[in-house]
Amino acid sequence: MCGFVCLWEIDDQDGTLIEAMLSRLGHRGPDATEVAGLSGAPAVMGHCRLSIIGAENGRQPIRAGAEMLVANGEIYNHEDLRAILGAEIFDTASDSETILHLFRTGSQRWISRLDGMFAFVLATPDRIIAARDPLGIKPLYMARRGKGLAFASELKAFDGLGFEEISALPPGALFDSRGGLRQWYRVPSGAAKAEPELDVDAVAGELRLSLEEAVAKWMVADVEVGSFLSGGLDSSIIAALAQKVRVNAGRGPLKTFAVGTAGSSDLIAARRVAEHIGTEHHEFTFTAQDIADNLPHVIYHLESADADLVRSAIPTLFAARLARAHVKAVLTGEGADELFAGYTYHHDYVDQPRALADELTRSLCAMHNINLQRVDRMTMAESLEARTPFLDRELIAFAQSIPAQLKLRRTDPAITEATGPTTEKWLLRKACADLLPVDLVWRKKAQFDEGSGTVEALQQALRILTGGRGEIGRQRESALYREILRRRFKDPGMILSQAGQWNANRIAA
Repeated sequence: MCGFVCLWEIDDQDGTLIEAMLSRLGHRGPDATEVAGLSGAPAVMGHCRLSIIGAENGRQPIRAGAEMLVANGEIYNHEDLRAILGAEIFDTASDSETILHLFRTGSQRWISRLDGMFAFVLATPDRIIAARDPLGIKPLYMARRGKGLAFASELKAFDGLGFEEISALPPGALFDSRGGLRQWYRVPSGAAKAEPELDVDAVAGELRLSLEEAVAKWMVADVEVGSFLSGGLDSSIIAALAQKVRVNAGRGPLKTFAVGTAGSSDLIAARRVAEHIGTEHHEFTFTAQDIADNLPHVIYHLESADADLVRSAIPTLFAARLARAHVKAVLTGEGADELFAGYTYHHDYVDQPRALADELTRSLCAMHNINLQRVDRMTMAESLEARTPFLDRELIAFAQSIPAQLKLRRTDPAITEATGPTTEKWLLRKACADLLPVDLVWRKKAQFDEGSGTVEALQQALRILTGGRGEIGRQRESALYREILRRRFKDPGMILSQAGQWNANRIAA
């Protein structure tokens, strides 16, 4: 895990530009920082590293022949690729080096063989290539300066430095200076109605196996991996499966991390889950003053003033800070709501499985600059790597093949009224019912900012910051976030223009 910048055909002979850009990304990689050019090519790359795999010799930029690479993320099938490509051609133990050697095979679809979360830039003497993982778990931005190109892991690297046409590389996309932009991955369309003869128990069993494989895969590391645990269904499933992986490997209990205000429902539920599955559990209780003190830090690193995103980013930051005191990487439950219909508004689609399937597909494609941006920025602000096993590519493919009717269904199949109660993530709950206490498996979902107590404490924090009394309305709250962001950036308009919106292009119910 890391942060990087790359300049292509941009004059920076004294290195001041790339050093300025890289200095703004140091939080993403405190273990090592390097800048290097490529002989005979108009490329210079800078990299700050958080060592997770290949800690001893995995420094970047990485060279192979006439090519050079900087990468962010994890390639989970790197050992298989290393065996296929030939271990003798590798100079490091880094998983990122597989990207270079796959490219050098000359295969047209070489990038599709990478399994993991990643963003990278690869330079040759006459060509620059940049790409991003299927869902955009790892960030990558591109900009122009004169006739040249620049790439960076976060928007703040470009702020006020004379760049133009700044934009995010789309998820699942590859940019090639020789051939332009192409979409190498597309999220498969979701299935809608279940066939009458479908064996629901068999589908649930296969889902469970897919989840177990994804969690085991996404725990591969040379450092200890912990897990966020809010006490909600998604993080509890991930933690329970990860605990099994650690125990079966004889590595001792999983470390889990929960945050909330004193007495919040998330802290109570997380404690129960941790006791049930046997993890080494850690908690942090935050206050309104903690939120007030950290809000500018949250907004600066989040690179967004969207009120919903800021609200959920606050407890994420505290969870990341808590976890970083114990581990360098954590698992999270991100993606389950988008795959299995977990949001409250999804209930509006209970009698419209086709619309629900399409909405889930849309929301998966939109995660990169909403929830995935929040998780990446808040964890990397604390030099912590976050991993999202629900967004494993094979698991996505299987989950999208599951009919939407099995994801959101009426609690009692005998109820036919349009106003009847519904259960979100029904099949996911069924597939993992044995992992957790029954009442927690069927616990009604609460948003992270609600269950953690953030919403009420945030009101108090906003009053502290504004000196106001009474309730701070949503409009004033949003305005305050924009004010804070404008104070932190030289070109706040550029930052605000890149922000995603929760309901943009939502499929009508």
